[in-house]
Amino acid sequence: MTSTSCSALLFDMDGVLIDSTPAVARVWHQWAIEHGLDPDEVVHRAHGRPSVATIRDLLPNSDIEAEDREVERREIEDLDGVVPLPGVIELLNSLPAERWTIVTSCTRPLALVRLRAAGLPTHTKLITSTDITNGKPHPEPYLKGASLLGYPAADCIVVEDAPAGIRAGKAAGARVIAFPTTMDRQELQNARADWILRNCADIRAANDGGGLILTLSV
Repeated sequence: MTSTSCSALLFDMDGVLIDSTPAVARVWHQWAIEHGLDPDEVVHRAHGRPSVATIRDLLPNSDIEAEDREVERREIEDLDGVVPLPGVIELLNSLPAERWTIVTSCTRPLALVRLRAAGLPTHTKLITSTDITNGKPHPEPYLKGASLLGYPAADCIVVEDAPAGIRAGKAAGARVIAFPTTMDRQELQNARADWILRNCADIRAANDGGGLILTLSV
């Protein structure tokens, strides 16, 4: 066990708060097959990044916006198995609303659909790919998330599961907790996560009035 303090928590969504991995894999696997691409490579590349960035990398000469809309449509429709991950509900219920938000690489419509499907609060202060110019691993998403709550990113802790998100958090100046829910521990270590825990069940939060005190089961 170790303890640390912060002003706020900035959560990634998929792979951190909710398990959408099977749905994401199904959609991108089928999309890859339709375009003659390696499904395993595409699914791995897509995780933790805006879908438009993945499409731009893989099919630079396609109608990227049309492809992105189609991927989003399929992801919105495929909610089978979208559930909260262990410890999420308990942790979120222990946090003051002004001390946490979600910073996700998916679009706002998709984020809201998945949060509702998992039975989690649709936080009014939410950063999605719809709200930014530069996606993870650029620091912009986490800088905006921290600013939205009114705190410097350096005073926040990011909770992530993907190397791109870890690098975004670190580039923003935040410390990062990582979960090996979708990537192996070595990839998380290579991205320089400060702590690697199992999931939200390994985090306990207390509000001391001036900020959050976290107890981590490392």
